[in-house]
Amino acid sequence: MSRPLLVGSEIYRRSTYGPKHPLAIPRVSTTLDLIRALGWVEPAQYRDSPMADVAALTRFHDPGYIAALQRAEATQAVSAEDRDRYRIGADGNPVYREVFRRPATSAGGVLLAAELTRHSGVVHVPGGGTHHGRRDRASGFCYVNDAVLGLLAWLDQGLTRLLYLDVDAHHGDGVQDAFQDEPRVVTVSIHEGARWPFSGAAEDMAGGQALNLPVPEGFHDTEMRALREGLIEPLIARLKPQAIMLQCGSDALLEDPLSRLALSNNAHRDLVAALRGAAPRLILLGGGGYNPWSVARCWTLAWAELNGIAPPLRLPDAAEQVLRGLSFHRAAGRNPAPHWFTTLLDTPREGPVRAEVRALLARGLPESLFAMA
Repeated sequence: MSRPLLVGSEIYRRSTYGPKHPLAIPRVSTTLDLIRALGWVEPAQYRDSPMADVAALTRFHDPGYIAALQRAEATQAVSAEDRDRYRIGADGNPVYREVFRRPATSAGGVLLAAELTRHSGVVHVPGGGTHHGRRDRASGFCYVNDAVLGLLAWLDQGLTRLLYLDVDAHHGDGVQDAFQDEPRVVTVSIHEGARWPFSGAAEDMAGGQALNLPVPEGFHDTEMRALREGLIEPLIARLKPQAIMLQCGSDALLEDPLSRLALSNNAHRDLVAALRGAAPRLILLGGGGYNPWSVARCWTLAWAELNGIAPPLRLPDAAEQVLRGLSFHRAAGRNPAPHWFTTLLDTPREGPVRAEVRALLARGLPESLFAMA
């Protein structure tokens, strides 16, 4: 198999949703800088993300909505009509400098990844993973749903068994709803229960093609391993997907300010290890994550796993300086843990498998997930 490819862009550098927004932090640029500082990407492995054009975006999105995003960027303002109809400039979805170009670039990166994996391959797109975006409105900091567009591109190539797996702390509602009743796409979401967007109950099967695993506060590595070994790996073994897309949101980590979960980044690395080689095609996306150190360390560690690289216990000086150059205007930023600067590896966070997680395991895998098989 060819070496994994990394898709990135400089558009994310210094791009911010605003100084008080959770996405004021640098994420993709820090991940790319950290990977490069470690010497973990050869020039031939890197691709610059194109910006998806209107025709590509309207494969899923409403043309009027895309036009409204373009207007918002051009004028740096939004009309009351566009705000009410498309939720641009509302609900935590601000008008900012690159409000069209940045999500279009995220989409372009995932569409490029789908093309690069037309026959086989592995691609990491840390700028992707905007899983809340709706056909005709912004939602959950997401303006364009790049994951949906990438899955549609795979379907357009003639693939018929796709698996979308989402481990963001927030339910992958936009992707699930886009493929409700679509037998060629199975969506799986492991997310914190009773958290926005307040969807993704275990009983919600989206017409039979979704597996939702809402987990309790304090969800830790042992419980993630139980779900992976008890449900995810058996699902893959039976489904035999032609392609897997993993939304690798890092907001389920203990250090993240927007969830109450307690994973270490070992859980993400172990999941990537389990998926690597599980299907001919794998696209690894970013997603949520609102602590700049934990996000960059997690997504860099995932890239290392894709490449079979054993990370050093102590980071070299160049990589440490990337992490020491970050700032974070939240409580954790005033007293960052020393290991956030010096290693990619979190201490494992183990514990008992609690009743809520055992109940999810006991439900098993619905037969409806295998309608395509």
